[in-house]
Amino acid sequence: MRFKKLADLKRAQPREVILAELPREIAAIRYCLDKAFKINELVRDVHHQSFEWYGFTLGSRNRPELVADVGLPGNLDNVRDYANISPELIAAYQESLPEEVVINGWIHSHGDLEFKGFSTIDEANQMTVLDYVTARLRLPVAKREVLIKDLALLTEGRYAQSDLEQGTVCLITDAPVSRARIMETVYGGFCFSIVVGDDGWRRQEILYKTRSVLSGQTTVSRRTAEIEVIDTGKTLTAEEIEVLRDEVRQKIKPITYTLPKLESV
Repeated sequence: MRFKKLADLKRAQPREVILAELPREIAAIRYCLDKAFKINELVRDVHHQSFEWYGFTLGSRNRPELVADVGLPGNLDNVRDYANISPELIAAYQESLPEEVVINGWIHSHGDLEFKGFSTIDEANQMTVLDYVTARLRLPVAKREVLIKDLALLTEGRYAQSDLEQGTVCLITDAPVSRARIMETVYGGFCFSIVVGDDGWRRQEILYKTRSVLSGQTTVSRRTAEIEVIDTGKTLTAEEIEVLRDEVRQKIKPITYTLPKLESV
């Protein structure tokens, strides 16, 4: 067989039908961002020094794409240079929340560090949160064709054992079929990641994870995202600030000695 052009050698592209879109930007209530920066302020006030801390962005089960609040769990250890997060801590905090409230991402502070971005440790923490969130908040995002070389089509009750030796995959139907297309469901999910600093800066990303149910193909991606700030008129009250101050005192545990592993880019 002769090919007229190299394009003739290209593999067929699987057909894909999009079922749902994952968010491309972060919708967040202004109150949440104000709360994060207030925690920064309270950390300095309570502990007399700037430390990294982490919390979770929270949404509702019916609207997980909206950041409606920020939750502060008990941090494992806080140092000036980095903070670590564990799956067990995420699960424990989720269990402490009302049933309709879900974790949809994480937010952390770099305090007074000059590094305004996501470090390698941050990326590891992001993957921990992504795995947890997408296991709970996944939805069908696409139907994707499974391309099978040498698909053998057989009819129930009309094939011999030797026919099963045909092809790489056998599809057995209750009626004769001359052609078949297999479309697998692709499940997808996302989580938000926001980092803030003492002097008012912030950066944010959305991380995505998809998994095909038949082929098991898993993809992870990320994108820098804008925040759509929604102003509901809600502000932090004096009472809420005092409650937050107590949380900072109890849940953020500074380590003042030097650890060997520091925040890195």
